[in-house]
Amino acid sequence: MKIQDHYLDRAHQVPSPNCDDRPNPQDISLLVIHCISLPPEQFGGPCIDQLFCNRLDPDADPYFRDIHQLRVSAHLLIRRDGSIRQYVPFNRRAWHAGVSNYLGRERCNDFSIGIELEGSVTQAYTDAQYLQLAEAVAALLAAIPDYPPRG
Repeated sequence: MKIQDHYLDRAHQVPSPNCDDRPNPQDISLLVIHCISLPPEQFGGPCIDQLFCNRLDPDADPYFRDIHQLRVSAHLLIRRDGSIRQYVPFNRRAWHAGVSNYLGRERCNDFSIGIELEGSVTQAYTDAQYLQLAEAVAALLAAIPDYPPRG
């Protein structure tokens, strides 16, 4: 697994409009790992893609009525079977961390990469997800010369 032109070579590309330019493209100093399932506690299906691409039907599930207007994204999603989807190239800012702070730095989206694991707080992630996450992180570390930050 490797990164070529800001894309993970093994990821299925699903471009999200919910991204923009980073204030400092050279400053990638945080990986944020998230948990997501849509609808909650349900896996597979198109709903995560639909959310990240602004196509979530508010009538498809009662939960969607409260979230369908969100404009969010992540760089990667690792599904339960280990397949990977990429929504935003790594050199761009994905909208995954919202109002955030890490070690005194505000706006984590500015300097982070967001990776979603399809899952829930009530169920363990799969071995396939952990293996793919480890490989994706290794590829990111190889591609980002100044990560992790020193100091």
